[in-house]
Amino acid sequence: MLKKRKFWKRVGYFFAGLFILLLVLVIYVVQVSKVSPPEVKDKSSLQLQRVDHGGGFYTLKDSWFRKSKSGLYELYVEGDGFERGVINGKLTTELVKRQEDHFAEQITKMIPSSFYRQFLKYFIGWFNRNLDKNISQEYKEEIYGISESASEKYKYLGTNYQRILNYHAAHDIGHALQNLALVGCTSFGTWDARSQDSTMIIGRNFDFYVGDKFAEDKIVAFFNPKQGHKFMTITWGGFIGAVSGMNDKGLTVTINAAKSSYPLGSATPVSLVAREILQYAGNIREALAIARNRKMFVSESFLIASAADKKAVIIEKTPDDLDVYDPQKDFIVCTNHFQSKGLANSKKNIEQVKESASSYRYQRLMELLSANGPNTVQKTVNILRDQKGLNGADIGMGNEKAINQLIAHHSVVFEPQKLLVWVSTSPWQLGQYVSYDLNKIFALKGMKENREVTDSSLTVLADTFLLTPAYRQFEAFRKMKQTILDDGVINTDSLVASNPNFYHAWALAGDYAYKKEQYQKALYFYQQALKLEIATAKEKEQINKQIRKLNKKLTPAP
Repeated sequence: MLKKRKFWKRVGYFFAGLFILLLVLVIYVVQVSKVSPPEVKDKSSLQLQRVDHGGGFYTLKDSWFRKSKSGLYELYVEGDGFERGVINGKLTTELVKRQEDHFAEQITKMIPSSFYRQFLKYFIGWFNRNLDKNISQEYKEEIYGISESASEKYKYLGTNYQRILNYHAAHDIGHALQNLALVGCTSFGTWDARSQDSTMIIGRNFDFYVGDKFAEDKIVAFFNPKQGHKFMTITWGGFIGAVSGMNDKGLTVTINAAKSSYPLGSATPVSLVAREILQYAGNIREALAIARNRKMFVSESFLIASAADKKAVIIEKTPDDLDVYDPQKDFIVCTNHFQSKGLANSKKNIEQVKESASSYRYQRLMELLSANGPNTVQKTVNILRDQKGLNGADIGMGNEKAINQLIAHHSVVFEPQKLLVWVSTSPWQLGQYVSYDLNKIFALKGMKENREVTDSSLTVLADTFLLTPAYRQFEAFRKMKQTILDDGVINTDSLVASNPNFYHAWALAGDYAYKKEQYQKALYFYQQALKLEIATAKEKEQINKQIRKLNKKLTPAP
């Protein structure tokens, strides 16, 4: 009896000790996940108020914000770090709040469990516990300034500053945890004999998809900082990083994700490295110095085009290494794998080439560049809109192996030597590409009346694909796909008929039929999917796995 008491006493001590240990761990995680805003000497800009001129046009000092007839929002901001952030936030306050609403809604869809979302909150907080130590004082102050205009309803996720700061690492965390499950981007450039007038032309699709609403309120932002170069980016509410941009020295930056290892802690977000290059580099040498100086926790390619150098290179960077790919030609192509001597043969990169859609898109891009002759802005847009596979094969609408995957947040074309930029309008890269002249924008030195600032004479017309029955079929496909995600009812025959050459339509039909226990039908759909151009090795294996499960179910017991 005494032995039993001692046994249960020890068990009690064990669980009590375990509980205390877990409690200490929770307290530790909560404490280390707290991030204090930076010390700002002059906060007088918080007293500034925007002026509403009507028609969606706002000004604040010499900064301004408006919505173009194209559907794009346009923003011009001046000042030092904190002041820029405050003015940006006050001018775009509705978009800052709406973007966080969209982000939170998408997270809820992806992670329905409130318990797991709460866990994710502390995980991200712990993961990003040193994030602010890897960001410059200037950018911390700018983020702090914007955060003053953020919504109060998400304080349960952290302070306004902490949340907006963490959102700047969302691309990197998603990239790392999903290991490139987010669809990849495509970029390329031509110059000298490869361009019709010999000037440099850079094109890129930013295929970062976090739901349709995330891409609704795109901002073409022009920054005139007190330090560094004037520059423009395509961005969204509350975000100061750069994914596509050009500065007044004719230096452009676009980023393309590469395969990464799972990181152990945060470093400088990729978008803030790109932003620093735009603001402080006037040539490739200066861009490279900035990239070397920053520690990142994911792998990324930075396509840098420079008017000063009259060429483009790719800075390829991992958490541990950096190399530069210089094609030594008059064109450059970038998808989602490394090409430099130092990184092309790395284990992760070899896996990426073998298993992802990156190499296929690269080959298609090379095909189009070879077939099109000397490049122009219009030809660049045509390539960015291309939906075909190798040799012009029909691989279905929305295939990740296509240059145009019909999910782009934005598409953009730069002419660095002329300081001209073309930005796509909705939907994706199918709408008009409207043109901005950086010389003219920055010469405005503020704007007191609402007027269009695009150069209408340079507008690239919308894609005629929008007027075709095929586009209406694709809209029907997307609607049925969303119905499946929402656990609704669809007709599988209608689903595959809407996009018959797209393997994913057949795989979705198979998943739906499998869930409904229509096993023979599901098997047929999966088998049809395998006959088509499947984007990744992982997806092909998943379809084969489902077929093996179905064969077991459909095989009579002995």
